[in-house]
Amino acid sequence: MSTRKPTRQQAAVSAKLDELDDFTSAQELHAQLRASGETVGLATVYRTLQNLAGDGTVDVLRTDDGEAIYRSCATSKHHHHLVCRNCGHTVEVEGPTVEQWADSVAAQHGFTEATHQIEIFGLCAQCSAKQEPASL
Repeated sequence: MSTRKPTRQQAAVSAKLDELDDFTSAQELHAQLRASGETVGLATVYRTLQNLAGDGTVDVLRTDDGEAIYRSCATSKHHHHLVCRNCGHTVEVEGPTVEQWADSVAAQHGFTEATHQIEIFGLCAQCSAKQEPASL
């Protein structure tokens, strides 16, 4: 966030997000905060998540239906995600080849200070195993 001390509500949003292992929507996070007795508005949750994402302290993904979901970032280094379409399990991965490609494409078109986000969607090993037909 900014250099100012976060408000009690902002601190509560950040702390609750730190407790979660998986990505969550602003609405789900708001509901969990309210259930635990926090008096924080949905607009504050959205604003806080956007600030944290801008600072790079939370990861943001877009679901298939376009909803933003958030998770405390496990690393401060630039990274990408493998995301299971079925259960939502997410793995952070580095991609030096992707970084080189993105820089090259940007340069070819005269772009500077290019940034990117990449999410690769598929089925995790557990969900893939569940879909395999039973052997006879």
